[in-house]
Amino acid sequence: MAHMQERPDDGLDAALTRIGDRWSLLVVSALLGGAMRFNELQESLGAIASNVLAQRLRHLEGLGLVVATPYSSRPPRYSYGLTVSGRDLAGAVRLLARWGAEQAGTPVDGPVHDECGTALEAHWYCPTCARTVTDEELGEPGFI
Repeated sequence: MAHMQERPDDGLDAALTRIGDRWSLLVVSALLGGAMRFNELQESLGAIASNVLAQRLRHLEGLGLVVATPYSSRPPRYSYGLTVSGRDLAGAVRLLARWGAEQAGTPVDGPVHDECGTALEAHWYCPTCARTVTDEELGEPGFI
């Protein structure tokens, strides 16, 4: 059997298949600042129906991106926070949010360096060469 070459968008397709709906990404984005209770999440997301939020939280928890921590047993209530994997996804969500804001012509809010207050920029970095790599230097086929 011939080896099938990975398509350039396979990684993106896999990510979108797992996470790609609007509400799931907005939930991850809302949790970037720390854990929140269900009602706090719902309030921060605005128009999301409670059943949709509950389903998205269960889905994200099943993917290992969100963890539910009980804070009340009667009735059972939870706060939700990002796991290590969820925080890894958060970087991509921040980049996507920044791109969306730029496309919409709205002010771009992003992470800032605590020490000096400067807005941070994302770049590819090669640890072997100890330098930033430009898009033109990305040589791995099949990667976006």
